[in-house]
Amino acid sequence: MTMRYLVLFLIICTSCLAGDIRVRGSVVGQVENSGKVRLKGSIVGEFEKNGNIRVNGSIEGQIESGGRIRKGGSLVGEVESNGDVRKSGSIIGKIEANGDVRERGSIIGRAEGMTKEQAAVLFFFEFFEVR
Repeated sequence: MTMRYLVLFLIICTSCLAGDIRVRGSVVGQVENSGKVRLKGSIVGEFEKNGNIRVNGSIEGQIESGGRIRKGGSLVGEVESNGDVRKSGSIIGKIEANGDVRERGSIIGRAEGMTKEQAAVLFFFEFFEVR
C-alpha cells in the first residue's frame, strides 16, 4: 500500500519558521508559526487554532479535543494519549514520543515539535503522495 503523506504538518510556536516537514529523511516543506504549511515555497494548507484543517482555503476537516479527527464532518479516527492511531477501532499507526511516525512498524515520517493529533492527521488526509 502506498502511504499518503499529509502536508498539513503544523505547529504553532514562537519562532518565525517552526520547522521542517520530513518524509523518509528528506525535507519536503516547512511549517510557519502562523500555522501555514509551505511546499516548494507555496502555501498549501493551514491548521487553525480552533482545530480546523484548511487545504487551498477550504475547510477539509477538524481535530477535536480528545484526539478525534473529522474529515468532511465524519469521524474518521482518533489518536490516543500513548500515540496509537486508530481507525474503526483498529490500530493503524503510531506517533512516538521522539517524533517518529510509524505505519505498520515502518517509519514513514517525522513530526518534530508537533502534537500527536496534528501528526495523526496524515493517516486520514491524502493530499501529497510519497512513494
